[in-house]
Amino acid sequence: MLETHSLEYSYDKKTKLAFPDIRCREGEHWLLLGQSGSGKTTLLHLLGGLLSPQKGTVKVAGTELNKLSASATDRFRGQKIGIIFQTAHFVRALTLEENLILAQQLAGLRPGRQRIDELLERLSLGHKRHSKPDKLSVGEQQRASIARAIVNRPAIILADEPTSALDDANCDKVARLLEEQASAVGATLLVVTHDGRLKEKFPNQIELS
Repeated sequence: MLETHSLEYSYDKKTKLAFPDIRCREGEHWLLLGQSGSGKTTLLHLLGGLLSPQKGTVKVAGTELNKLSASATDRFRGQKIGIIFQTAHFVRALTLEENLILAQQLAGLRPGRQRIDELLERLSLGHKRHSKPDKLSVGEQQRASIARAIVNRPAIILADEPTSALDDANCDKVARLLEEQASAVGATLLVVTHDGRLKEKFPNQIELS
C-alpha cells in the first residue's frame, strides 16, 4: 500500500538525506521515529507527494508518485492521502464544514454532506460545523484536522508530530483516535514523531538515525 525504494533528497546539494526502504501494507499502523534533523518531516513530504525525490521511488496504492504531473499529484493526494500537519492549515474565512467541502472539491470529488455530517458527529464536532477555525479550541482544531484528512476516505494517513505538545492523557487520546479513525476507513496509518511515549502503542516501527 505504501512503498519506498532508495529514497534520497537534498536541499542544498551538499547534505544528502537517505532514507530506509518502507513497506506498509493495507490497514497497518506504523510509527516513524527520529530526532530533530533526522529528516522526518522531509520524508513525510516525500511520502505525501509534497516533495519529489531526487533519487528513488514512492508508491501509494500501486501508483508511483514520481511519474505523475503536478496537477495529477495534487488530485491523487486529495483522493488517496490524508495528511495531518503539526500546525492546522485551514482557510480562516471558511467554516469547518466549508473547509471539509473544499477538501472534497480540491480532490475532484462532489461535495458529500452526508459524509461530512457523519464525520463531524463521530469526532464530536457537529456543534462546531458553522464555526470558523479560530473559534475552535486546540483540541477541536486537532480533531478537525483529522476530519479533513479522512473526509475522502484516503488509502494512507500521514500524521506529523500529532502528540508532541500534549500531556500524557491527551497523548493517549489522540493516539487512540488516530488508530480508530484510520481503521474506520481501512487506511494505512503512519505517525511521524520524536515522541517516545508512542513506542509502546505502535508495534510496527521505523527509526531514522
